[in-house]
Amino acid sequence: MAENKKSELEIWLAFYLCKGLGIVSALSLIERFELIQIPNLTASKLISVGLSEKVAHNFLKTDWQRVSDIISYCNDNEIKLVHHTNDHYPSLLREIHSAPLLLFCVGNINLLHSHCLAIVGSRKASHAGLQSASDIAKELVYQNITVVSGMAMGIDGAAHRGALECKGNTIAVLGTGVDVIYPKRHKTLYQHIKKTGLLISEFLPGARPLGTNFPKRNRIIAGLSLGCIVVEAEIQSGSLVSAKYALEQNREVFAVPGSIYNPMAKGCHQLIKQGAKLIENIDDILQELSGIEKSCLYKYRGTDYKEDFDPLLQHVGYEVTSVDTVATRSGLAVSEVLNRLLDLELSQQVERVLDGYVRLGRS
Repeated sequence: MAENKKSELEIWLAFYLCKGLGIVSALSLIERFELIQIPNLTASKLISVGLSEKVAHNFLKTDWQRVSDIISYCNDNEIKLVHHTNDHYPSLLREIHSAPLLLFCVGNINLLHSHCLAIVGSRKASHAGLQSASDIAKELVYQNITVVSGMAMGIDGAAHRGALECKGNTIAVLGTGVDVIYPKRHKTLYQHIKKTGLLISEFLPGARPLGTNFPKRNRIIAGLSLGCIVVEAEIQSGSLVSAKYALEQNREVFAVPGSIYNPMAKGCHQLIKQGAKLIENIDDILQELSGIEKSCLYKYRGTDYKEDFDPLLQHVGYEVTSVDTVATRSGLAVSEVLNRLLDLELSQQVERVLDGYVRLGRS
């Protein structure tokens, strides 16, 4: 029988498509046999390295035309395939348990070798949480750190946008095919990341947003990163799944504290109780990370930023605070409160939102 000569990429894609064959089995095969020999192995030889009879037969029934079609589709749509032994495969991700066999990538593939930190949090984040995620992302960018998140609504989107606003690097790890925009309202964000950052997925092009995909993608968010920053999270949330993966992968976990009255802060507070590092600024993060030196070239918040402190500011919370609440707390007339809030808004110390005002963080 003629030899079945396949390329390295084709063989790794065959591994990927073989039901029941994971990274441990794939690495066992290439440790025992030359990669180019594997498509021609008998079932008995495949079983000899630990594959079950069913998985061995699944591999022998590989649809090589489908393999070829997937590669052609990726080539036609500027999707790069990075398999586990490819030089572009991230070294940190290679270390984790159940590392993905393949990554489908769109954008700047060199970001896979940059210093990364993940920012994750609630899809239903408060205004203060969104501001925190954006600010932290900007600060990381000015330390030449790539911001990793999942392009979900809420904290994820704010983190990506914060990085992009500073012309920084960001990686979006998708729970869909890398060519599928989800959620739909993130179409502009998707296109921006595609142009200047990197979109990656372990799911085949065209894969729809199944619920089971997102916990799986969270292990990649954590695995790519030196640490995971949780901004807002409920007790039962995907963000805590990412933090769990980070702990399992021996990564740092950071949590931003919030109001005790904000249910979205309870997950962060639980992490802090369990030993996560409470953070308020970039210094708190960099102190914990080895291998990254703090840059002296950049500062996100200017050191010469000064403004007169208006005592009214202490009556405006980092959560939405109504004008009536500010008036009650300060003992001032509503008309005076409105005038002074306008001054604070112009000096960018507060921001007007739907139901009142929120205080903006400064350091």
